[in-house]
Amino acid sequence: MRLYLSSLLFAICLYSSCAPSPYYQNNQNIAQNKWDYKKPLTFSINIDDTSIFYNTQFIIRHTVNYPFSNLWLNIQVKGPGDKEYQTTQVDFPMASPQGEWLGLNMGELYEQRRLIVLNHNEIPITNELYALSTSSIPNLFRKKGSYEIKIYQNMRQDILPDILSIGMRIEKSTLRSKNLQSTAPQKPTNKNSPIS
Repeated sequence: MRLYLSSLLFAICLYSSCAPSPYYQNNQNIAQNKWDYKKPLTFSINIDDTSIFYNTQFIIRHTVNYPFSNLWLNIQVKGPGDKEYQTTQVDFPMASPQGEWLGLNMGELYEQRRLIVLNHNEIPITNELYALSTSSIPNLFRKKGSYEIKIYQNMRQDILPDILSIGMRIEKSTLRSKNLQSTAPQKPTNKNSPIS
């Protein structure tokens, strides 16, 4: 397992070296690879320029033993001057309809990179990313100051196994699409869809 982890980290470093330097990036490990739904991951981000757009990317690392083909998250955001968090629920596809894992893999480990659009009328575009949502959280990264983002797993399993880490990567961007329609997947009847 240690060899797989080292190889994956090496591959990720190579992949990241080709990408633009992020404005912000933070990856947080899940204790014992078991994510308790009561324990959110918290990210603190300071925005100092509101004249540009920001692409917000989530990085999910998991093993091949992850038991579902998707991952529901509750994302809570509190911006500068806000007294309460605003919540958005997002469904991340982790596998294709044929049951094949998406993302970058090295042995038994996978890394999924997903773009989420929380408040844009237009979706920032990069070729490798899947636009998941066009639902709104007003004023996300539209005000200067500190933002706190909490991420909870929202699956029907209280302790979610085989999730290694969750990360956030934010890049400054002016690239927009005026014609792209949302490709957000519909909420399934059973939100825990095991891989067939």
